[in-house]
Amino acid sequence: MLNAFSSEILRIIKLFLGLFLFALGIIMTLQANLGFPPWDVFHQGVALNLGLTLGRASILTAFVIVAIAVFMKERLGFGTLCNMIFIGFFMDIILSGEWIPLMGGFVSGVGMMVSGLFVIGFGSFLYIGAGYGAGPRDSLMVVLTKRTGKSVGLCRGCMEGAALLVGWLLGGHAGIGTVISALGIGFAVQIVFSILRFDVKAVHQESFYETCMRLLTLLHYSRLSTKRKG
Repeated sequence: MLNAFSSEILRIIKLFLGLFLFALGIIMTLQANLGFPPWDVFHQGVALNLGLTLGRASILTAFVIVAIAVFMKERLGFGTLCNMIFIGFFMDIILSGEWIPLMGGFVSGVGMMVSGLFVIGFGSFLYIGAGYGAGPRDSLMVVLTKRTGKSVGLCRGCMEGAALLVGWLLGGHAGIGTVISALGIGFAVQIVFSILRFDVKAVHQESFYETCMRLLTLLHYSRLSTKRKG
């Protein structure tokens, strides 16, 4: 039973470390100063028009995406809710602490951008590997794929393109870094997953209900075990 609790704690640590690294990677791509990644162009546009921090704009966007996914009957997980809240929260902490310097040149900017993409890839490995459910945008991508019958790549591309266009119209910062990010994120994630021999399809992503039921069962057997020892 102790091993089960220890395993659960390690999974939670893995989830939150992954979310933190994902947020760190995003800030690195922003501080590259070459133009924001597509979704962050949208987040900045929302932030500028609503007077929010970038992190809070990210959280607000995630809430809307999750609401759409729920309306379209997609199952969500504990990790989905944590992703929705904590990536934006960590982004604001990192930005306010000025941990990552703003790059002033093209070469240093590209280096920071590429490094950020690989940090995002490692963060994705950790939080997806925890098995607590996909992130908000991944959930919406799955819904669109199911409803339209189109490929995952096309649905994700349309989502990224729409976010970029709307964000740019709202005043978000787009540039060469936006293109590098849009084209490079898939390669960076794939390289990280390949190096770590991580098969994303082999990980069962629990729904929120499954996680709750499993934890309640674990607590129940823990209490029974305690009573027997007593």
